[in-house]
Amino acid sequence: MKDYLASAYPGLAEQLPKIRLADLPTAIAEQSLSTPKGRRKIAIKRDDLTGRLYGGNKVRKLEYLLRRASDRHAKRIATFGTVASNHALATALYAKSLGFECTCLLSHQSRTANAARMLNMQLHNGSEIVAYGGSYADRVRTLRRYLWHRQAWVIPAGGSNWLGTVGFVNAGLELAAQILAGETESPDRLYVATGTMATAVGLSLGLTLAGLATEIQAVRVTEKFICNPEAMRRLTIKTAKILHNLDPSIPVDLAERTRYRLRDGFLAGGYARTDAATDDAVRIARDELDLALETTYTGKAMAAMLHDLDQAAHARQSVLFWNTYNSRPLPANSGQPKDVSRLPKEFLRYFD
Repeated sequence: MKDYLASAYPGLAEQLPKIRLADLPTAIAEQSLSTPKGRRKIAIKRDDLTGRLYGGNKVRKLEYLLRRASDRHAKRIATFGTVASNHALATALYAKSLGFECTCLLSHQSRTANAARMLNMQLHNGSEIVAYGGSYADRVRTLRRYLWHRQAWVIPAGGSNWLGTVGFVNAGLELAAQILAGETESPDRLYVATGTMATAVGLSLGLTLAGLATEIQAVRVTEKFICNPEAMRRLTIKTAKILHNLDPSIPVDLAERTRYRLRDGFLAGGYARTDAATDDAVRIARDELDLALETTYTGKAMAAMLHDLDQAAHARQSVLFWNTYNSRPLPANSGQPKDVSRLPKEFLRYFD
């Protein structure tokens, strides 16, 4: 259970304490799949197994974010997402495990096969589920009603502020250590689904700190008003600047040396929507890699990787797929609950 950030920068880690939630390091699987140009070897970072309670990329962020909430003596955690948000569910589950109450402010999305089950998991967890949206004034009224005078600590959507990003700076150092130990070769390209950007930004900062030249392929899965080059640049600069201010041994030009590319072209028409390329990627991952993906995030990142593997320019490059999806079983189904009193009426549309 090594903390790679603490090992490399003990002074920085002392100023950024965390709660141990994740089972780290996550394994790297070396596999191969068929492409029109023959079999290709790929590496898979199994962040679907980050935690026993719930896997996926959110757990690394929550180690820092929930520790900050605890240090600020919060009683309640509040966060945002869509009805099928992995972030909202992961936050609610881990918050409850630490003794916090949790309010999830959820907005509508395209209907997916997983939406009803995720809402049932929130009910099973005892989360306070709040419909969130409408005009700016509507959103302000909702926040006042559910957060004022409740000792609430607010975690942004995706856990994607600078502190949540630190979880993936640590992850980048973890990957570098695994490469040094011979568990995998240094990838030329790393593919990861990118919604609120902290995962890709943190990885790029961590790998740069470790001296690796890997280029992050940040596959955009959210709309441009959420994920765009300028927002990604701001998060990169802010995180790097804060880390340097906390520990001057962090290079002052760290942000300028990061290597990432924000990939458009695989959004499939919008957030939580799918297309033939995404569906094929999920199928190929299942059949050839024994890997369960979904169509909102990881299927799109896999589609981008499969597209590139078929390009002559990348024929000799090594690649790594970072699996951000939870693969831990959940004790809930997609049927409409018998008691819907804790579920906003407008969310009944997600049930059969």
